[in-house]
Amino acid sequence: MKVFIFGASGMVGQALVKEALQRGHHVTAAARAISKAALPAGVKVVPADAASESEVREAVAGNDAVIAAISGRKSGHDTVAAIARNLLSVLPLAGVSRLLWVGGAGSLEVAPGMQLVNTPNFPAAYKDEALGQGRALEVFRAGTSPLNWTFVSPAALLQPGERTGHYRTGGDQLLKDAAGNSQISVADFAAAMLDELERNAHPRQRMTAAY
Repeated sequence: MKVFIFGASGMVGQALVKEALQRGHHVTAAARAISKAALPAGVKVVPADAASESEVREAVAGNDAVIAAISGRKSGHDTVAAIARNLLSVLPLAGVSRLLWVGGAGSLEVAPGMQLVNTPNFPAAYKDEALGQGRALEVFRAGTSPLNWTFVSPAALLQPGERTGHYRTGGDQLLKDAAGNSQISVADFAAAMLDELERNAHPRQRMTAAY
């Protein structure tokens, strides 16, 4: 499969590139700081701004799927929703039918009507990003695009660690383990996303992955 990855220089983006290559997919990458990214050999690198209609359409043409790992902290929380709208509009015009979106954990529910981002101990430094990703989810759900999208939320704690290949999936609720912790390694989160790409188990839905 030919896979285009936005945000390839970030922590999650680099893990996605590695996982996709290991599975034999052909990877094209774009990122703001692509010159600083330690991307493996064999990755085609192109300059493309996910917020630009013309740049996206030109860059992704010929690919089977797009994965967007865009940080709201760097691009601005309003920009995140705008990028979601842009991809929903442009990808079908470019002949791409599949999008996976790295969506953050803040909009996951910890209780009926209560999102993680609104809990008292949610880190202030990540709040704008979480709210922006929540707006992006609203954009996906309200859209009429024919694009087959999946909004993928990680556990509350997403950090470097080994790839075990084991994880659980869910929907809109925050997943916790037997000890009450919500966590997953970046490597296993990338594995969950590529599994979803290959299996298409959650079309036009939000899914979450955690231990």
